[in-house]
Amino acid sequence: MTAMTGYAPGEVAQRTGLSLDTLRYYEREGLVGPVGRSAGGQRRYDEDDVAWIGIVTCLREAGLGIADLRRFTELLRSEAGQDDRVAFLRRRRAELEEQAVRIRAAIDVLDGKIAHYGGDA
Repeated sequence: MTAMTGYAPGEVAQRTGLSLDTLRYYEREGLVGPVGRSAGGQRRYDEDDVAWIGIVTCLREAGLGIADLRRFTELLRSEAGQDDRVAFLRRRRAELEEQAVRIRAAIDVLDGKIAHYGGDA
């Protein structure tokens, strides 16, 4: 990659594991970008874009919906203070902790049933 040209969408898709459609969707939803353009008008992503896409992907995998991601992105781009951003992330983290407890309980039930029916957990 050179600093002048950046990454083509296909390269970013390959690096992030996202489809081109998902990259375009994230851009339309305001989660990514604005993405730079080449002289010919093609999208060109820089390292910051790729890093941010990684964060968005992580948060999506953690269960944040598009509306939550949009809100967090707005907090980052606005004059909102760091406290607002941290509060948002702490709320989401607490929700994930609660979800993890429920998942762990379900796994324990399954392990018990597997053991009961003679299999190894």
